[in-house]
Amino acid sequence: ENISNFDIVMESDEGTFKPSGLGFTGNAKARDIVKEVMALLQPINVTDVYDGTGGTDIGFWMRDGVPGASLRDDLSKYFWFHHSQGDTMTVQDPNQMNLCAAVWTVVSYVIADMEEMLPR
Repeated sequence: ENISNFDIVMESDEGTFKPSGLGFTGNAKARDIVKEVMALLQPINVTDVYDGTGGTDIGFWMRDGVPGASLRDDLSKYFWFHHSQGDTMTVQDPNQMNLCAAVWTVVSYVIADMEEMLPR
């Protein structure tokens, strides 16, 4: 009932490996804004905005028109650890995890601080 209050829904469901950008689902105006936000991450070379995002965690809201974003990162090692005995914090690369956290920090802060909501 409060879906009109949601600016964006975001998920990170592919690990915390070296990020390259965000997958994004939303209209063209919202995409342009997200591209501007991602440009702020040029110093860490994480600026790409890919077409479309999915995921069961945020799909419900996106189907109802809320813009959505998912972290895109290097999945080459994802299944080395995913749901295995090795799926622990000790295998995380702190530098890569920090880059992922930086992406979400910048995106969340800037979008939350905007005077207007992302267009739908």
